[in-house]
Amino acid sequence: MSDIKTEIRDLDAMTVASALGFGTEPEYEAWDLIKGFAERHGLDLTSGEHRFFGFNNPNPSPGSPNYGYEQWMTIDPDIEVEEPLTRKQIPAGRYAVTRFKGIQNITETWREFVAWFEESGRQPGRGWDQCLEELLTPITLPPEQWEFELYLPVAVGR
Repeated sequence: MSDIKTEIRDLDAMTVASALGFGTEPEYEAWDLIKGFAERHGLDLTSGEHRFFGFNNPNPSPGSPNYGYEQWMTIDPDIEVEEPLTRKQIPAGRYAVTRFKGIQNITETWREFVAWFEESGRQPGRGWDQCLEELLTPITLPPEQWEFELYLPVAVGR
């Protein structure tokens, strides 16, 4: 079995502002939308008050360099969210979680994490559950210094 360090954690329900990017590097497009939203609302991206989650949406397709990325920023429920962003209510869920540093390591860490999950005997979560990438460090740092936690949904009770 993989020696990747993991833990099982419950993620509370949350309200998020959601931004979508699409293209060869949609993460940056989605982040730019989140940054603009935060600026317009006077929200500090580095305060620690907000959490930042993202995931492919849609996933890459064979033969195409383009894919989508959805970026979330947790917000207070009373903050107005204007287009092109949307407000979403994310339900609570249970996840397997692992941590790593440096954007250059994301693909390999996902590969190892999924291999660990497949070997663990755990069952995937049901319903809404979404694999997530949470950025833990300020987006203003160089990408090789970013720290992430990856979330894989697991069935409650396992």
